[in-house]
Amino acid sequence: MVDSFPKGTYCIILKTGGCTQKVGSLGEIEFKTGYYVYVGSALGPGGLKRMYRHISLYENRGEDYFKKPRWHIDYLLLSPFFNLEDVLYVESEERIECALAERIDVGILGFGCSDCSCHSHLFYRQGYPVEEIKKVIEGLNQIPQILGKGIK
Repeated sequence: MVDSFPKGTYCIILKTGGCTQKVGSLGEIEFKTGYYVYVGSALGPGGLKRMYRHISLYENRGEDYFKKPRWHIDYLLLSPFFNLEDVLYVESEERIECALAERIDVGILGFGCSDCSCHSHLFYRQGYPVEEIKKVIEGLNQIPQILGKGIK
């Protein structure tokens, strides 16, 4: 990682065998077996450092220290029932998070969208969705980058 991070938007792809998980003020949510795509923005002063924070939280979830969940997605990243499969991102100062979420489809009501008028920023797919997400990003005239399958 570098010291300064560009601004951007990211999609975290998680996989679960199914579970019920408490997610902050949303309470208990039942998650079906399959994949979940979380759409987030990193347009603040830290830029895409936020994306790397999420990855680090996941990678260190079994460590002795406990980091308190800050965002809805953190509850899934800390859960032993979810595996981080891939992360796609766009380096851009353009605000595309909500446009991207709108094009992916209806998701888990209220998840990750407390600061906008979207219905959700977490979306379910039965099958591995990376190609679909890449096409949606390209449809917004952006170039998707991928960190790659097999993140810890």
